Amino acid sequence: MALLFRLLRPGLSSCVPRLLTNGLGTLSTVKVTSHPNETPSEEATKAISRYPVPYKKDLPFDIVELMEEVEKKTGFLPNVFKVLAHRPGEFRAFFAYYNAIINKETGHLSKADKELIIVATSVSNRCPYCVIAHSALHRIYSKNAILADQVIVNWKKADLSPRELAMLEFALAVSRADDITEEHFKKLELQGFDREDAWDIASISAFFSMSNRIAHFIDLIPNKEFYSLGRTNDQDL
Repeated sequence: MALLFRLLRPGLSSCVPRLLTNGLGTLSTVKVTSHPNETPSEEATKAISRYPVPYKKDLPFDIVELMEEVEKKTGFLPNVFKVLAHRPGEFRAFFAYYNAIINKETGHLSKADKELIIVATSVSNRCPYCVIAHSALHRIYSKNAILADQVIVNWKKADLSPRELAMLEFALAVSRADDITEEHFKKLELQGFDREDAWDIASISAFFSMSNRIAHFIDLIPNKEFYSLGRTNDQDL
């Protein structure tokens, strides 16, 4: 529990910001604008997965506590929390590993880099939830409202820097389970990545290849709030 709550950084309560779960775990401050034609009742009537969402009374206390804290600060609970709670042990393990690879403070990958890897990997694996949620996080971290959209359409034609291109080429090679050779590492090294960075890129791609498949078979539906995040200047960290 302490591991997950370390994601709730201090100083996020000013101006009543809402917290967005970055698709699969990390909490980041953003302002969410509701659409006038949407109501809670409409959202509540739609199935978010082919698996049932557990009742809170049936869940372990630590998971309920986290969900209530997130929902209290956001006004909405990202659907990944609701559905993964179907398996509490896997819920805890999933977010623990997520935290280890995404929120580590060493290495040369920025938050925007990591989200771009997740977007590209998730597009390759045809995972709508992760594509939509993590493209929102990339827009917020990068302050670039269009690059994630370009990667979603065709990453080879996106306005990627040589560094970003090398990073995504390696990530997608891992996701496809290509034979990884020294040539892959040399391309990364030419762009300033070392062997530990290569491990980080590979870990993110491999982990999300797994999570993409879970989200895919359970038919996890993205929250509508994700679609507009990071597209206007008032949505910031």
